Amino acid sequence: MIKRILLSVSLFMSLVAHAQNGTPSIYSFYGIGEVTFRGSVENRSMGGVAVFTDSIHINLQNPASYGSLKVTSFSVAATNNKTRFVTNSVNDNAGRTSIDYLAFAIPISKKFGAGIGVLPYSSVGYKLQTLASGTNTNNRRYEGSGGLNRVFFSLAYNFSENLSFGTDLQYNFGQIETSTLATIEGVQFGSREVSLSALSGFTFNTGFMYRRKVGKKNTLYSSITYTPGTSINLNNSRSIATVLIGANTENIQSETEVIVPDSKLKMPQRITFGAGFGEERHWLIGAELALTSNNGFANRFDDIQNVNYENGTKISFGGYFIPKYTAFNGYFNRVTYRAGARFEQSGLVVNGKNIEDKAVTFGLGLPLRGTFSNINLGCELGKRGTKAAGLVEERYTNISISLSLNDRWFVKRKYD
Repeated sequence: MIKRILLSVSLFMSLVAHAQNGTPSIYSFYGIGEVTFRGSVENRSMGGVAVFTDSIHINLQNPASYGSLKVTSFSVAATNNKTRFVTNSVNDNAGRTSIDYLAFAIPISKKFGAGIGVLPYSSVGYKLQTLASGTNTNNRRYEGSGGLNRVFFSLAYNFSENLSFGTDLQYNFGQIETSTLATIEGVQFGSREVSLSALSGFTFNTGFMYRRKVGKKNTLYSSITYTPGTSINLNNSRSIATVLIGANTENIQSETEVIVPDSKLKMPQRITFGAGFGEERHWLIGAELALTSNNGFANRFDDIQNVNYENGTKISFGGYFIPKYTAFNGYFNRVTYRAGARFEQSGLVVNGKNIEDKAVTFGLGLPLRGTFSNINLGCELGKRGTKAAGLVEERYTNISISLSLNDRWFVKRKYD
């Protein structure tokens, strides 16, 4: 198992060695960037639904799920994004490839399970330019990169066969750099402002999962997670420079450091309710409602005037179907078919418009012959934002792949 993990990590890292920022979204200009989906490819392919317990797959959304693991599991994933930006006058395209997560989980006993991993929380990756015609007019170029990442440790406890509780301890770290270059037509020099924030701090997440048999075959699932609002630290710096503009070059002529006070940013409070119904290892239909309290959330600096934050809502539907989990013949009878949809009001309000995000999803779970391991493929087709109020509509396609390596550890030998 360890050799397979090391080989998979090496192959995975070689594939994403040239990965770019995790998002090309223009809306990553605000706050600490675009908040990424915290979940596995398996759950993402079902619209984000993660209400059920699974004995071989890591569930990153609810820490209570680790109590149901029967095998040691290692999972790693990446996503390729293609986005088309549409306004009332201009269309453009961009793309990114990014690492989604790297996670490891292990069943400690019949009562306990644990997990550890790293994944992004938010990503910044925009490039914007405003051009004015005529002389003595201002042109501006905006660029941003970086984001906030999380290392997490999860521990779950089974109160009974049907009820489990879990908690995440998360350490947040990262760096966000944003720059603005202002030039005037016909003037050789421009000015550039660069703002840098180093982010750090702890957050928490707790969850319950409950399951109950209904009849001989079917199971009713329910779940709840709660993330309290906490603060993270921002170590800020800013510089202003005079730049000589040449043909495809920008040479700094003078640069001044500006004192910017360090600050704290309150992370949103979030609660999620979920319910599902189905036959284990055969089919499932589920739904989730997530409520986010953005009170107190803000941008890193106070010099952005056209944005504010409201409470957010996310609704997800989805499920899976396995024709015959125990089939000896017919590989596609053992494949997991997933599909779902989601609708989200992010709580980000720009120019008076609440930025909405909606998508349909589908995917496949491909078992590796002779093992508990599998390859998971997912596709997400969505739309974010609007063309109204001078904003941008983003039409995106996300293609995701994950490798889930699973094995039994610490099995006592009956014979030597």
